[in-house]
Amino acid sequence: MNLGLAFDPLIPLPWLLAAAAVTAVVALLLLVARTRGAIFRALALLLAVLALANPSLTREEREPLSTVVAVVVDQSASQDFGERTQMTQAARQELEQRLARLKEQGAEVRMVEAGGGAGEVDGTRLFTALSAALADVPPERVAGAIFLTDGRVHDIPATMAGLGFRAPVHAIISGQEGERDRRVALTSTPRFGIVGQKQSVGYRVEDEGAPAGARVGVTVRRDGEVVARPIVTAGQPANVEVEITHAGANIIEIEAAALDGELTPVNNRAALSIDGVRDKLRVLLVSGEPHVGERTWRNLLKSDANVDLVHFTILRPPEKQDGTPINELSLIAFPTRELFQQKIKDFDLIIFDRYAQQGVLPMIYFDNIVRYVEEGGALLVAAGTDYISDGSVYYTSLDSILPAAPTGRMDETPFRPTLTQAGQRHPVTRALPGSQSDPPNWSHFFRVVDTDGAKGTSVMDGPNGKPLVLLDRVGEGRVALLLSDHFWLWARGFEGGGPHIDLLRRLSHWLMKEPDLEEERLRMSAHGGDIVVERQTMGDTAPTVVVTTPTGATRRVTLDQAEPGLFRATFPADTLGLWRASDGTLTALVNVGPLNPREFSEVTSTTEALRPAVEATGGGVWRMADLAGFVPRVVGVRSGERYAGEDWMGVALREVSVVRGLGLFPLFAGLSGLLILMAGIAAAWAREGR
Repeated sequence: MNLGLAFDPLIPLPWLLAAAAVTAVVALLLLVARTRGAIFRALALLLAVLALANPSLTREEREPLSTVVAVVVDQSASQDFGERTQMTQAARQELEQRLARLKEQGAEVRMVEAGGGAGEVDGTRLFTALSAALADVPPERVAGAIFLTDGRVHDIPATMAGLGFRAPVHAIISGQEGERDRRVALTSTPRFGIVGQKQSVGYRVEDEGAPAGARVGVTVRRDGEVVARPIVTAGQPANVEVEITHAGANIIEIEAAALDGELTPVNNRAALSIDGVRDKLRVLLVSGEPHVGERTWRNLLKSDANVDLVHFTILRPPEKQDGTPINELSLIAFPTRELFQQKIKDFDLIIFDRYAQQGVLPMIYFDNIVRYVEEGGALLVAAGTDYISDGSVYYTSLDSILPAAPTGRMDETPFRPTLTQAGQRHPVTRALPGSQSDPPNWSHFFRVVDTDGAKGTSVMDGPNGKPLVLLDRVGEGRVALLLSDHFWLWARGFEGGGPHIDLLRRLSHWLMKEPDLEEERLRMSAHGGDIVVERQTMGDTAPTVVVTTPTGATRRVTLDQAEPGLFRATFPADTLGLWRASDGTLTALVNVGPLNPREFSEVTSTTEALRPAVEATGGGVWRMADLAGFVPRVVGVRSGERYAGEDWMGVALREVSVVRGLGLFPLFAGLSGLLILMAGIAAAWAREGR
């Protein structure tokens, strides 16, 4: 219980001060004049002023509060290297026992676990965790903070004044002194690259705890495929040229050979993602004659800003002679030699739309087209009545690459195109809008070319199981054959139309080797806090996938069928960095968070990173390996500027309390005040009356 005196003036303070001044002057005059009873008169005036000040006796009932010691335990991924985790757990248990003795002196211990999981986007943030743990504690109650860590902390404040309290901060470091480690640091990381061109990536191999200048073997991978194996000097900058092979993310990995006795190989690899940008997809569309479906192809290809379309429609074949002078014709001559001999390799896709031989293209140019496909090009033939005519392109050297031969007949029975069993799995036609119902929810066709000896993959059938859409691979290239010229009915909305845009666009992109449309493909993606592994396949089952985490640990994942031809599995993304999946044939990569987490940039334990900040608070830094029980002695200190010694650390014990009750007794209120004033007046009157 604490007693005190409080004032609550009955008049404004300036008036009270004026009254006190007048009282002091009057009392002084009485004393100087030696007036009888001057002292008692001055006392009476003083009591009157005190009555105006309204003094009260106060009584506080206080409850002592504990002081708080925060212990922050680093559980980041770098703590898993070597014996750091075991050392930290042993130090934590010993520290809990030693801090328990301080509870008898009014101390409260708060254990905080920081780091771990996929939340380490910006490295180990122990000071952030400390601030959160002490957010509800007044600064005068904080007795100190203790870090159990490997010393690699990435949120050290510039000044310790930002902590918001004045108390010692200590650091107890796990790991061993003199640890060796090798890491790859990126020095130049381009973000974009043109597909088909090379980009230069700068990097440096750094050795810690080992002599500089060692010759190191490096492996460079693009999307899991080895593209280079240079030899570099540790500590010296190096560059590697990597070709950008496809649109979208091209993940480049640079991995250095392991260093003897190094702490971990996890940071021997650095990765970056270069977004591939296609300069332009060049498409050559040759229409053999004007027809109602011609605009369907043109509208589809022109709607894509990434497609550079060259379109020719043959309006007047060479054999047509009507006597019109050449200089009066407004037609553009077909530049056959330029397109099919000089620049044929510049095109990503060649489309023949209802084209029949009319003497426009010499036979040697069809030989060029065959070589173009075999060397990686793409050919699409949209066939109609032209395919069964005497001038059919099948009766050229293209017969060696086209997947079906015409029989010379057309089937004009109305039918609804249906997906084959292979078509339900193929990425070009899988889950095509309208295909889920039976019959499919799209319009009829009225004509299909009858063929024989079909090869490749039939993804869509016509009446009586006749092939309608055939896909095939020839050498390094691809060929597609559409055996009906009625796809324009879907575009015109006949009987509700059909998914012509989805089908034809997917077909074009499959021909141009879009990775997402490969029949056999392993894909990984990150969604929120999960990783999704997907396997596209034409088979009935998908093999088990081995997933490698950023730390090098592996796990086997079984994929479940999500839809025909697509198998999927989902699991938590509990570690930041580059994840890898492989089924023995295919490989997929995905990054969670930053490609090269700060947590793995430097992994050797150190006492120097935290030392300046810790010593600024009067705290100390120790290595667990140098201490008995892994922690120094804990001492409660009531006052002082230094809270650490060679084998001890101190916490600042505070004397803090909170008011639980308050009593107030006004001295000049009611009868007590009247009696005091009357006593003063009576004393002055009695002395004066003598």
